[in-house]
Amino acid sequence: MTVTGTDAASAGIEARQFPTNKGGLCQKGWTAAEVLRVPGRLTTPLVRVDGELVPTTWDAALDAVATTLRRVRAEHGADAVGIFGAGGLTNEKSYMLGKFARVALGTSNIDYNGRFCMSSAAAAGNKSFGLDRGLPFPLADIGSARAVLVLGGNVAETMPPFVQHLRTAADAGGLVVADPRRTATVDRALSAGGVHLQLSPGTDLALALGLVHLAVVEGYADRDYIDSRTEGFDEFWTAAAQWWPERTERVTGVPVARLRETVRLLAQSRDAGTGAYVLTARGAEQHASGTDTVSAVIGLSLVLGLCGRHGTGYGCITGQGNGQGGREHGQKADQLPGYRKITDPAARDHISALWGIEESALPGAGLSAYELLDALGTPGGPRALMVHGSNIAVSAPRAGHVVDRLASLEMLVVTDFVLSETAAMADVVLPTLQWAEEEGTMTSLEGRILRRRRAVDVPEGARGELDILADLAVRLGQPADRFPREARTVFEELRRASRGGIADYSGVTYERLDAGEALHWPVPSETHGGTPRLFLDRFETPTGRARFVTVDQVGPTEPADADFPLLATTGRVLTHYQSGAQTRRVPSLSEAAGPMFVQVHPDTAGRAGLEDGEDADVVSRRGTVVARVRCDASMRLDTVFLPFHFADAARANLVTNPALDPTSRMPEFKVCAVRIAAHRVGATEGETA
Repeated sequence: MTVTGTDAASAGIEARQFPTNKGGLCQKGWTAAEVLRVPGRLTTPLVRVDGELVPTTWDAALDAVATTLRRVRAEHGADAVGIFGAGGLTNEKSYMLGKFARVALGTSNIDYNGRFCMSSAAAAGNKSFGLDRGLPFPLADIGSARAVLVLGGNVAETMPPFVQHLRTAADAGGLVVADPRRTATVDRALSAGGVHLQLSPGTDLALALGLVHLAVVEGYADRDYIDSRTEGFDEFWTAAAQWWPERTERVTGVPVARLRETVRLLAQSRDAGTGAYVLTARGAEQHASGTDTVSAVIGLSLVLGLCGRHGTGYGCITGQGNGQGGREHGQKADQLPGYRKITDPAARDHISALWGIEESALPGAGLSAYELLDALGTPGGPRALMVHGSNIAVSAPRAGHVVDRLASLEMLVVTDFVLSETAAMADVVLPTLQWAEEEGTMTSLEGRILRRRRAVDVPEGARGELDILADLAVRLGQPADRFPREARTVFEELRRASRGGIADYSGVTYERLDAGEALHWPVPSETHGGTPRLFLDRFETPTGRARFVTVDQVGPTEPADADFPLLATTGRVLTHYQSGAQTRRVPSLSEAAGPMFVQVHPDTAGRAGLEDGEDADVVSRRGTVVARVRCDASMRLDTVFLPFHFADAARANLVTNPALDPTSRMPEFKVCAVRIAAHRVGATEGETA
């Protein structure tokens, strides 16, 4: 998009023609300028005095932070300080945050909210392909396909411009959407004869294996491709062979006829050369078995011979603003820049030499996002936490417990530009810049590096995160030149840090980006044109073959029972984004969304003594969320839906289950056991069942 005007007051938005959005914007995009001027925009640091946040100077705020961080480290060790980052940070800020944590603080405890979003797909991609990039092909490639399967993605509401790329498939009757709800994306599919796989929450893995079974036994498997470009099929098939159609229908609730139609659509479009793609999103991934689920979906794509070919493929739909780049440069607990593993000796040598420290001084892997939050204030856990661009009081699972952990800290520091629910709990709040006020780069879901240019004047008082980290680093004893303040200088260092890594940016320059070059990583030299399509010749595994990963259905960690007979799933609505910290401050968006709601079948509501428009308590073993009943006859009788953008007693994550995927450490946001009842006035927020 292009920003008009020179300051927040005069800023406006104009859409631009670009391959991913084709000149379109969603409501959040059209109103993005309003976020620049929302009431309550922070421009002055705040410190807590006698229980209240009061304005202070930058020097006083930074001195207070540094003093406490030094004391906590001296008394309890470097890992007593933690950092929680975000997928909305630029590549430069993501990189510098990881460096600050490991060099200035010496802590291993850094992770970010992307652990809650794409981590299961990333883990599965690394297992099967040896590399994780959301889409290993340009998004525009999907636009010509006549068959697309979307598992757990409601892109019509979460990423409306994305829907343009599904138009060919939808109009051909080849758009298939797997989702427990009849969403706007499902409606788009059904409007032209597509397919809705309305599965029970938590059965995505069984669905994928059932589709694999049909692809093989009904003759749609690409045997030549399996033999020449993959390994591990026989073991994978041993598990998938057990998922005959009737068993799959019994577990998932999806009729056999729709399973058969899905496989037929993909295979016929593949054979006709008209394109076939399989895409996953959070609905399939945010489970305690999310990595295995995506592995099964990748297995389906490999059985059909879709990966590493023009016109077909598997991809993960990445949601956050810099969801792809944010996970490549060191924000994750187990990762170093360039998508290197922090346990790799060669990676450690490379990065420590660049940073000017001994390899032995570089920490190892720390706690993953929820484990980090769960450990706050506990014996041996972090006693101080710095939060950058994340609203974990709303967005973390088992949110009531996370708020208790935040309250137990000796110091909570939040860097943000609005007083989010998390910032309101902080001991120090550091006001930072917004997207239109800063320079940097972002990386799209297709691995394309994009330039972000400063479009409006910086408001007096606010500082960018690069300045904040540099000032704190000096106060913590670091040389001033170790933490650059200018985005361009940081990017030059990031290029060197990523050189030779999986996500190699070493050939990318601001000059090339400003000249309009489309650079998809890896870009290993300044004469390299980038890699828009991965895996055409080989996969990034030692053998060059894609791996089938043997998995099997395990079901939700918390199934429904007599006390909690319903399954709750969470997601987004059209006009809100993430925790709603920004969009809830834009009147047109907030009014369009209305209050927090629980979507439920009328019969299910009736059995609970509820009617449409009434307030209800949605209760799990962890807490209670208050929501307005919204009856919808398209809902499954066993399922309720909660959007996760609201605050206080309306936080959906008061009820969600923090059970973690053993590989990705992704919490199980997408299914937990609940009951619903009429709202009890005076019931406490987050009340335990």
